[in-house]
Amino acid sequence: MSTMNTARTTRVAAGAIAALLLLSGCSSKAKNDDEGDKKGAAGEVKTGEGISGKTIALGALTDMTGVYATLGKSVTQAQQLYVKQLNADGGVCGYKVELTVRDHGYDPQKAVSAYTELAPKVLGFAQFIGSPFVAAAKPRIDGQDKGLVLPQAWSSSLLGSPYIRVIGSTYDIETINAVDFLMKEKGLKKGDKLGHVYFEGDYGESALAGSKHIAKEAGLTVVEQKIKPTDNDMTAQVAALKKAGVKAVVLSAGPRQAASLVGVAAAGGFNVPIIGNNSAFAPQLLATQAGPALAKNYWVASPSLPIGADTPGAKKLVADYKEAYPKDSLDNGVVAGWTAAAAFGEALKKACASKDLTREGVDKALLTIDALDTGFGTPQDFTDPKAPSSQESVILQPDKSVTGGMKVVQDPAASTVAEAYTPSA
Repeated sequence: MSTMNTARTTRVAAGAIAALLLLSGCSSKAKNDDEGDKKGAAGEVKTGEGISGKTIALGALTDMTGVYATLGKSVTQAQQLYVKQLNADGGVCGYKVELTVRDHGYDPQKAVSAYTELAPKVLGFAQFIGSPFVAAAKPRIDGQDKGLVLPQAWSSSLLGSPYIRVIGSTYDIETINAVDFLMKEKGLKKGDKLGHVYFEGDYGESALAGSKHIAKEAGLTVVEQKIKPTDNDMTAQVAALKKAGVKAVVLSAGPRQAASLVGVAAAGGFNVPIIGNNSAFAPQLLATQAGPALAKNYWVASPSLPIGADTPGAKKLVADYKEAYPKDSLDNGVVAGWTAAAAFGEALKKACASKDLTREGVDKALLTIDALDTGFGTPQDFTDPKAPSSQESVILQPDKSVTGGMKVVQDPAASTVAEAYTPSA
């Protein structure tokens, strides 16, 4: 399929998902309006959708069976751990928080169905994996639902919404920081060709915007290779990039594609540095045949320090997570899940202090948080819906000898190109 036809198919599919979401939500709003906001005697806390009896219901739309299964499991368990600890400390305004989880398997129709089912029942979503699915739901979230969504998705297309708040740098900013690292530390220079392998859709196209921007600023040429989430064998992409003579590669895809790309490149003697976006790695890959090549020639840009960071917050989370899930490995999905749950939790606490636990009250509360520090190196600023909560990235390298399988090679920082760049929603 040509690039033009693929792009047209992607736009049509996204439009169809959005239309289905809007249609499927029409009947639920009337019910919520009939219930109305609940407010007791003077001084009591105002509540609305998602709060019943003494329970605050939050949603989690995850992927435990698809391309991001390892990420989804870690994100979800970290959030369940946060909720358990929050409730043990008394909950929020006397309410217990409950996380309702649905696995969409990175399937668009399942994601639509899960969002449609939970939207009328929850106060908001502490998890929504998949930039394309969040983008498709955006018209309904912004239009009728207005519930806070803290996704595990970093597409710049999600910026601008007062209800969908990107935690950490968006993929375009992250990619700018990644390419800056390649130029400063890995020999990429003006006049070189930069390969970029990316998923079609919001994730990959957001990352591609970043590589094109820094390429223009730094005098590089981007060689594109668009793939689908179902494309797991990167042999053809490696052959094309090698033939083009690229000097480094950016990967905006999933862990399976990372293992294939790096492994095939190493086997074919294509010895160029490869760097992935934050969701393009899982430590389980280090136990595969591609493990040695990943440890030698692969890096990852991340919105935060890794789970194995030498900070009090990270060490406590590692200990608590190991106690709660002794059979499961640690990875950066734990950090992403915990950070989002903590941000939602802080918004709930501030909304409680303002005696307004309605969706509107929680949305407003998040806008007052300008330096949330969960112990992973990058304070998050949620005061501007048009901007990601951070412009910084951490550069990591796979290392099976450290907790979580990732070591820090560059501390949290924003490149000068990233600082001067404004993402376009």
